[in-house]
Amino acid sequence: MEQVIESKLIKADKAFSVWRKVPFEERQKLIAKAAEILKNNSEKFGRIITTEMNKPISESIAEVEKCALMMNYYADAENILKAEKIESEFAYSEVHYVPKGVILGVMPWNFPFWQVLRFATPAILAGNTVVLKHASICFGSGNAIEEVLLEAGFPEGVFQNLEVGHKAVKEILEHDTVKGVSLTGSGKAGGEVASIAGLNIKKSLLELGGSDAFIIFEDADLESAAKAGVKSRLQNCGQTCTAAKRFIIDEKVEEDFLPIFIEEYKKYEIGDPLNRETKLAGMARPDLADELEAQFNRALENGAEIIIPLERISENEFKPGLIRVQEGNPILKEELFGPLGMVMIAKSDEEALQIANDIPFGLSNSVWTQDKARQLFFIENLESGTVNINRMTSSDPRFPFGGSKASGYGTELSLLALKEFVTARTIVGN
Repeated sequence: MEQVIESKLIKADKAFSVWRKVPFEERQKLIAKAAEILKNNSEKFGRIITTEMNKPISESIAEVEKCALMMNYYADAENILKAEKIESEFAYSEVHYVPKGVILGVMPWNFPFWQVLRFATPAILAGNTVVLKHASICFGSGNAIEEVLLEAGFPEGVFQNLEVGHKAVKEILEHDTVKGVSLTGSGKAGGEVASIAGLNIKKSLLELGGSDAFIIFEDADLESAAKAGVKSRLQNCGQTCTAAKRFIIDEKVEEDFLPIFIEEYKKYEIGDPLNRETKLAGMARPDLADELEAQFNRALENGAEIIIPLERISENEFKPGLIRVQEGNPILKEELFGPLGMVMIAKSDEEALQIANDIPFGLSNSVWTQDKARQLFFIENLESGTVNINRMTSSDPRFPFGGSKASGYGTELSLLALKEFVTARTIVGN
């Protein structure tokens, strides 16, 4: 291990020995200050995001502002980590929530501020310290986050950005100072990191891919559903784990909904990411565009039909595509991470549910219907971490966020996230 990385891990461990004793309310004050810095400099930090990974500047600024909103939620949160008294016959009868120590964050490029702070804020508030391994194209974002926290008054070592490649993750995670890991990324990366953590008996939290269903019935507000569906599919150029990727349309509404949906879809045109009016820009890297194009061609080879062609116009830019896919197409077992959507037709509620669940992933689904009984049917039977009713998927600090099946495990956001990287210690006796 490089000496500079070794020294940063030791620094994080030493910082933990002090930080863990700082009162919860004092930690919250620093989080509130960091939120204020983010909000007051959202355009500055938004430009860093856009420069690194091509997100439209309006979305980048919104990402930074959402980070501030989330941090303010935790700055005002109830302290659920206070010692709990348990009724028993013993004089000592308590549960203490003890932070684990240094936690490694392995984070992706698609939301370079949000993904990091969504994990780091509750982990740090719980008394842990954090070291970040960011995506290689987003080291600027990682450094900016570290600078914000230092400016807010966090002690040195509480949060550190490590400018290392993915090959360094194994050695870092195996280091004695590191007590757990949170990864947001692909299933392959998640499996590898979870395996290393498991072999070393360390806690892991995984937020992995998704292929979310967006299900539309005849009693839905079709115009609202079309706008929300297209935005969900194409925001961030489709590079979002929770994006709507499979549009499952009840056959009774296909002729009414699809033309509205197609018209809305065609409104998204490639523009300059630094222009505030731009809604769609290029993908983060050319190799990611290569992968999406290959997936598109494989889908066609296996029987998919073109509704709107996926047209590549530069090394990393596309005119968004839409294809009709039948059950059994191998593409349904993959995640499409780019501006390509899939349409499927269902003959009944039961078939729509079967199609929605028949994939490896289980992140977040969306159901559009006014029928309360139908809503309840899908709420009870969809296999995903989140079920949205008449709204697109968007994470909210107040609610738990996490997946099922190959979409990962563990909880981010909400008060529950405060307990992800703590040990519930029992104190009992006379």
